[in-house]
Order: sequence, then structure tokens, then C-alpha cells
Amino acid sequence: MHSFGIIGAGAWGTALATVIKRAGHDVTMLAHELSVVESINSKHLNNDFLPGIKLDPEIYATQSYEDIINKDIILLAAPAQFIRDILTPISSRLAAAHPLVICSKGIEQKTGKLLSEVVSEISPNSVTAVLSGPTFADEVAKGLPTAITLACENIVEAEKLAKIIGTTTFRPYTSNDILGAQIGGAIKNVIAIACGIVDGRGLGQNARAAIIARGLAEMGRFGAALNSNPETLMGLSGLGDLTLTCTSEASRNYTVGKRLGKGTAKTKIIDNRISIAEGVHTAPAVITRANSLGVEMPICSAVKTILHDNGDLDITISNVLSRPFRLETQTR
Repeated sequence: MHSFGIIGAGAWGTALATVIKRAGHDVTMLAHELSVVESINSKHLNNDFLPGIKLDPEIYATQSYEDIINKDIILLAAPAQFIRDILTPISSRLAAAHPLVICSKGIEQKTGKLLSEVVSEISPNSVTAVLSGPTFADEVAKGLPTAITLACENIVEAEKLAKIIGTTTFRPYTSNDILGAQIGGAIKNVIAIACGIVDGRGLGQNARAAIIARGLAEMGRFGAALNSNPETLMGLSGLGDLTLTCTSEASRNYTVGKRLGKGTAKTKIIDNRISIAEGVHTAPAVITRANSLGVEMPICSAVKTILHDNGDLDITISNVLSRPFRLETQTR
């Protein structure tokens, strides 16, 4: 048995707690909201973020970092934009031998950094891993079959973690491409918003398929600029997650996009959400990083324009459709 601390008690953090408990380990969740702590500990429910899922009575929730920092393995499942602020005050007290597993999907908006870069900056001696893939939280919590990418620069560490958390219904596939495993998980949220806009605007399934395919191409260009393995983006944390998130109304990001496409005001959509749609914050972050890398990402740029630059929806779509024709691929 290993002890796990999960920072973040939203839908995904709660689902991960069920995974860790099924694998036979001790798990403590750090929650921001006192009501969530009390509900998990007394009712074994987290109806604020993952309604209807009965939790193992031995899953414990807390608001104290003291209950988390000495655990064998710490999972970071808080929203991506909070990771720096969460880790900074406790970084000096984290044991270097205890892995930090990034389970959040996003890019830091103010710096354009991937989360592993943020973690390495704050806690440079920690073993850092990334867990990513096509994972709707409620299905994971229910124990439905799920496969994920588990990446660590040291493949031996990735394999150790896979053996610890893996079960018959939660299947980790290991990788040493820690950057590639994050790129897919972050950018697919932005592409999902674009797909939602396409559907909400009634532009058809052909257009949505085109957005998915060209979105994958944008991910590939971004990954190539960071020297990630192109095969990673064709795997679970890339194509797998992109396909899931762009084709279902169970996706928070897709739903945000669809409501935008139907004409609902951006502020009304975002301000009234309990759970964060990470693509809203990742859109400007990925464009910041892409510009610094000289990478062209027209779909992500269009989403940023709509969400953050007050871009007119129809004009922005028209601008994307009016782009010059170009080669899809080039013979090598």
C-alpha cells in the first residue's frame, strides 16, 4: 500500500481518488471548499463536482496541506492556472523522492509554460510525471474501462507508477515524452471549444471533422517545435483525448463552445459555471507560446479571438474559412 495525496477535489480529482482506492492505496484529497470536505467525509459524496457517485468511506478530504505534503505520491488535479500558487508555498517541504504527478490539463496563461515546466521551476528536485488521456471523470469514477498515458522522463519511474495505480479498468500506457503528453491534453480543450462553436452555429458534421483533423495538425506543429515525439500525439493523450473531447456534450469545453455558437453571451456561460473549462484559459496561453515558437495555429487563434479579444463570431469564422489554400502534407 502507498499513500496518495490529491490536490484538487473537483470532478477529476475525485475520480482519481476512486482509482487510487480501487488499486488498494490510502488516499487523502485536498479540497478548497469546506462544504466539499464535509460532504466527502460525512456523506461520502461530492455532489458539487461529481454528483451521484458514492465514494469509498476510507477516502478522506481535508483543507490542510499538512495532511498532503508527506504522502508517498502527490497528484496535481487542481485547475491548471492555480498550480503555481498551490505549489510555491509548499515546495521546500516536498520530499524529492516523492513523485508529483500532473493530472491537470492546461498551459499557464501568464507565461505560456507547460505545467511540467512550472513544476520544475518551483520544485526542481522532484520527480515529475504526467497522467493524461481520454478521461471523462464520471466514467472513471464508475470503474468503466479507461486507458491513459503515464509519462515521465525516466521511463523506469513511469513503469513503477503504472504498476502502482493500474487496474483492469484503469490502464496506463507508459511514455518518456513528458512534453508530448501535456500538449495533447492542453490543446484539445481549445479545439473542443471550436468544435462546439461549429455545432452550435449549425455548420455541420463535415466542418467539425475538419476542425478535429486540422486541430490535430496544430497540435503536431506545436509538438514538433518543442521536440516532442510525434507518435505521442497520435496516442491516448493526443488523438484519443481530442476525439473524446470534441464529440460529446459531456465535455465542458465542447459545451462552452456550443453555447457560444448558439449566441449565448460569453460572460453568462463562464461566470455561471462551477467547474472550469480549461480551454478558456489555455487559448491565450497556447497562442503566447506558439508565437514565441513561430508556430501557426489558426483554430486556436480564432478561439482566443472570440473568447478574449471580443471577436465577432461570424467574422472570425469567415476569416478562418477565407485563409489561403495550402498543402496538407508534403512528400519527404
